[in-house]
Amino acid sequence: MIGEGSVVLGTTVINARVFDGSTLREWTSVRFAGGLITECSVVSAVHDGDEIIDAHGGTLFPGLIDSHVHLVPGALAQSLNFGVTTVLDMFSTPDVARRAREQARSQPDVADVRTSSVGATAPGGHPSALYAPIPTLTAATDADQFVADRVADGADYLKIICGTGSRSPALAPATIAALVSAAHTRGLVVVAHVSSVAGVGVVVAAGVDVVAHVPVDGVMDRSLVQRIAGAGIAVGPTLATIENTLGRRGAAAVLGDPRLSDALGDTSTHQLAESMTGQRNAALPPYSRAEHNVRLLAEAGVTLLAGTDAPNPGTVFGASLHREFELLVRCGVSPVRALAAATGEPARVFGLADRGRIAIGLQADLILVSGDPLTDIAATRGIDRIWRAGMIIERHPFVATDAEAEELDTFNQRVASLVAAVRERRADPRPR
Repeated sequence: MIGEGSVVLGTTVINARVFDGSTLREWTSVRFAGGLITECSVVSAVHDGDEIIDAHGGTLFPGLIDSHVHLVPGALAQSLNFGVTTVLDMFSTPDVARRAREQARSQPDVADVRTSSVGATAPGGHPSALYAPIPTLTAATDADQFVADRVADGADYLKIICGTGSRSPALAPATIAALVSAAHTRGLVVVAHVSSVAGVGVVVAAGVDVVAHVPVDGVMDRSLVQRIAGAGIAVGPTLATIENTLGRRGAAAVLGDPRLSDALGDTSTHQLAESMTGQRNAALPPYSRAEHNVRLLAEAGVTLLAGTDAPNPGTVFGASLHREFELLVRCGVSPVRALAAATGEPARVFGLADRGRIAIGLQADLILVSGDPLTDIAATRGIDRIWRAGMIIERHPFVATDAEAEELDTFNQRVASLVAAVRERRADPRPR
């Protein structure tokens, strides 16, 4: 206990189960001060003057990293409210990305952010309808300048839209390969959006680092899966978005768990409820195909990254990452590996050397939950405390201003139209 008028030197968690971002450690105590982790110990690490947090056998693990979001008002605040201390934005205009960075720098009660800025796509290609006007590419000779412009925007990595297998205008394989080369020359990780099994083959051949989304137009053959594993390419399946795109009621699952729904607030609750209207199109591919493809990837030892693709219909920032954990585990991914997919693995893949793990000298982005998510992944939802850079976070849902609400409504309408078009294309039986 700290007496009145005492100076708090640090914070020490005791009697905890500690997951360090990759494995369960023997430690029971973790201390942090000045925003950094200073001690990890099998016995109490308490110093005189520390605030002491008794975990009572609960689990301490690194702040979560959502590896796939798109920035809108409230994204950073609502993410942190569910223990997501860092989000990786996978396509936003430079002005939106700059505002988010400034918010993360100036406000300790929101998640940190990294961004791709504008992704590389063909004229009229996905997702132009959301962001037009945006720069696009028509040939491989455009690649070097496009990547240089994204670096000038402050992009942390490159996003490429591979439209192979869709009916939208698509970049040629040679252009994708040129983009990968130009990005790697500048030290950037390359993330490729795919919408088909054929598209996965194109981006794997081009040498990308991360595949975003798991295809549902067919089953991935084992030779392709082995190529992914052998090349060390990571995959972010975004099952939380795919299940909703294919007409399953993932939003209802989030709303049905009070550990999530009680912390959503009106804006996110309304967003989820709105996404549940309408009937499933029976011609859509079965969601089980997504699960099967993830199972193949997991069995081959492919690095998996947990991402939500929020705010697509049926998903919300923060809460849907906990749903993503559940969906990964249903595919045969162990709870330990699922949790690593939102902590140590994205930190490694995206070069976030100061976070994603519990280790001395790293940033004190931490979550304490009352249960054991290493045996029951749903226990990540029982959040007791959240710290970002060592600061305790008071949980409260995002409340939009009138201007933010208007911006959100406009964006959500565009997203809904885009998703409807994607569903229509996926339900169309014509060969691609």
